[in-house]
Amino acid sequence: MKKRYLVLQDGTAFEGYAFGADKVSIGELVFSTGMVGYIETLTDPCYYGQIVMQTFPMVGNYGIIESDFIGEPHLKGYVVREHCKAPSNFRCEYDLDTFLKNNGIPGIYGIDTREVTNIIRDKGVMNAVICDEIPASLDEVKAFEIKDALKNTCAKEKSEYIPEGEYKKHIAVLDLGSSKYIEQSLLEKGYKVTLLPHTASADEILSLSADGLILTEGAGDPRENEGVIATVRAVFGKIPMLGIGLGHQLMALARGGKVEKLLYGHHGANQPANIVGGARTLITTQNHNFVVVDGTAEGAVLTHKNLNDGTVEGLKYEKDYAFSLQFEPSDDVITEDFVKEMEEFANAVK
Repeated sequence: MKKRYLVLQDGTAFEGYAFGADKVSIGELVFSTGMVGYIETLTDPCYYGQIVMQTFPMVGNYGIIESDFIGEPHLKGYVVREHCKAPSNFRCEYDLDTFLKNNGIPGIYGIDTREVTNIIRDKGVMNAVICDEIPASLDEVKAFEIKDALKNTCAKEKSEYIPEGEYKKHIAVLDLGSSKYIEQSLLEKGYKVTLLPHTASADEILSLSADGLILTEGAGDPRENEGVIATVRAVFGKIPMLGIGLGHQLMALARGGKVEKLLYGHHGANQPANIVGGARTLITTQNHNFVVVDGTAEGAVLTHKNLNDGTVEGLKYEKDYAFSLQFEPSDDVITEDFVKEMEEFANAVK
């Protein structure tokens, strides 16, 4: 039981025990409220540059199952109250400690994660370091910034996926770092998918003559992606669009909207998103620190809002056959709502 420390940029230090990779790591500390789904959290590229702390007290009890991976891990560190050293599940392939070691991610357990969560909730997201000795200076920790998230998490080249038999529609997917579950879902339901890197130009996108365009989730500050914003602006209204997570934010920025950083973000599988104008509320999976400022995106109508803090969760661009969601959509949103937008667009341009 080797001692290890989690030190926040304000100097607050927590003593715990080491597991995972044996290394020092600096990142942006966030907490995730999911009670299950730690495998998806660990392999979600949207956590690029971040140290993730789980609020649920025990993590790792069903081990690691590689078929549940949703992408490549990009965490800077992992923090839990208790990690299960002897997982029990018929699908389990190996344990959490082994996963962290294999992927070079340092972990710490045995600290009061409730207290750390309260600090972040009060003071906001801050940088932290996982280390074996408390550093004499925190200058490097304070100076840390998440940069080049798209460059380091997105697809590098175009790929095409065609389902067996005759496909229903052709959908282009602009990969902003988290596209695997979208590709799989579309393929399983009979749609042809062309995956494009985030560097794709407007001409490249439109030359595909796809029926629609999906902008995926992704990591980092959306405002630093000026090239992608310009591309989205150029294709707005020329092809039906669905933006998810980071894609939702980039669509708003392309329409002159503003985004701002939340105090501690939304991370987990239990975020309530209310459908505006109705009594229905969706319990959604989210992972982001930035939100669109309501009323700032030209031509956008608010469709969903977060019941915890009132922030924007969904927008619809009625004249452009486009809509966007801050949360991970259900399959029917893509195969029904988005397909409807594509069909209406096709009828309008005939």
